[in-house]
Amino acid sequence: MTASNPATEPQTTGVEATARTYQVNTFGCQMNVHDSERIAGLLETAGMVPVDADAQEGEADVVVFNTCAVRENADNKLYGHLGMLKAAKDENPNLQIAVGGCLAQKDRDTIVKRAPWVDVVFGTHNVGSLPVLLDRARHNKEAQVEILEALEVFPSTLPAKRESHSAGWVSISVGCNNTCTFCIVPSLRGKEKDRRPGEILAEVQALVDDGAIEVTLLGQNVNSYGVEFGDRQAFSKLLRACGEIEGLERVRFTSPHPAMFTDDVIEAMAETPNVMPQLHMPLQSGSDKVLKDMRRSYRSKKFLGILEKVRERMPHAAITTDIIVGFPGETEEDFQETMRVVEEARFHQAFTFQYSPRPGTPAAEYENQVPKDVVQERFERLVALQDRISAEENQKLIGTTVELIVADSKGRKAEETGRLAGRAQDQRLVHFSVPEGAETPRPGDAVTVPITHAGSFHLLSDPSIEQYSLRRTRSGDAWERAQADSCSPGGGANGKGVSLGMPSLRPEA
Repeated sequence: MTASNPATEPQTTGVEATARTYQVNTFGCQMNVHDSERIAGLLETAGMVPVDADAQEGEADVVVFNTCAVRENADNKLYGHLGMLKAAKDENPNLQIAVGGCLAQKDRDTIVKRAPWVDVVFGTHNVGSLPVLLDRARHNKEAQVEILEALEVFPSTLPAKRESHSAGWVSISVGCNNTCTFCIVPSLRGKEKDRRPGEILAEVQALVDDGAIEVTLLGQNVNSYGVEFGDRQAFSKLLRACGEIEGLERVRFTSPHPAMFTDDVIEAMAETPNVMPQLHMPLQSGSDKVLKDMRRSYRSKKFLGILEKVRERMPHAAITTDIIVGFPGETEEDFQETMRVVEEARFHQAFTFQYSPRPGTPAAEYENQVPKDVVQERFERLVALQDRISAEENQKLIGTTVELIVADSKGRKAEETGRLAGRAQDQRLVHFSVPEGAETPRPGDAVTVPITHAGSFHLLSDPSIEQYSLRRTRSGDAWERAQADSCSPGGGANGKGVSLGMPSLRPEA
């Protein structure tokens, strides 16, 4: 994520002074997005300002890479970016480059050995140390590598730079107690550590007070929340407590683990009006044999049973998932089981991945690795199946009416189509046009429109003026205030941009 709102330069007295600029580039999951918002908040608290949205890497005074270690090409992606920055560093020795996140936690000193022009390497447990490490690197004129094995401070206690005024992420736990054989995350993020409910609800309330109307509760296995303090129903209680917060219109969560998904959570979802009818739950494989080899402590029957219960209580719930193709030892029969479960589950969308061995995981040492060409062919068949299902499920929505929260980002084709974008209650992305003569909504406002067209990945709405309804919201008001603040003395990055919270993910094009 590159910070996108350029700030006004600070006021000067007598001599010209310019604040140092920064750029944060994020690879990976929602946890990394969460950490990047904290990184931006920390840098702005230290007096820095973001570069322009269209700035190239190397134009900022400080460039931070928040990395992922889950995918096979994570290393190549990082070192490719670092290689491109070497020329900029040679030209401007004052440029500082920092690398954090899961790959930094894993590779540690290796990063500086491979890219000696990097100034700071920090891990997943000490995000809050970045400003100090940058200062130390400048003073000592040598790279600073600091990787902690335990969490230094819970990320949500750090300042954050939010890009969305309508939505925020709230981390309820970090780390993971599972031992999936394909996953390196537990060794990089550590054991699960839960926040106390009062701290979480206080952060949610602070976001709402700041204008947010939507929050997403975030955890590596969000529904195992409470394990640290021994309350097995802590997560469902937390959902119900969020329902009591006045002004909070939408509550989401990601990502739950099927083995820990209990009926009390389904009941809390169904009975709490502001908990949205949306569920993202990783399947990983439809084969019970492969699930066992993955050390996933559920089987396909249990997974499908959860979906059945969710749809009994919330018939229109949109359900998405993650699937890995080509796990070691996966046979054609195993893959056909995945295809069967996908057909039966009728996912709204599936994020499909080709298995890639990650050093340090048990599965990387398995001898029965599936040939790349076989994995590719199965992957293409699965994608084709899911694309068909997604299109069929979306077609069923044509003619229905949905309320959208208008996104900050319009999407890449906005100039061409003239449409804005928003998310429905079930998190589906909808591109919509504003009828001639109707009021244009602000980011964060709510519009009610009919679905007029559908594709595999999005929905379209081209309403008549009679079919279009706009509801101005506190989030839209907050967005409008922020625009005014960014143009006033003392506004922008050093003004009200730093707060406790983080943005919703931008809509896809």
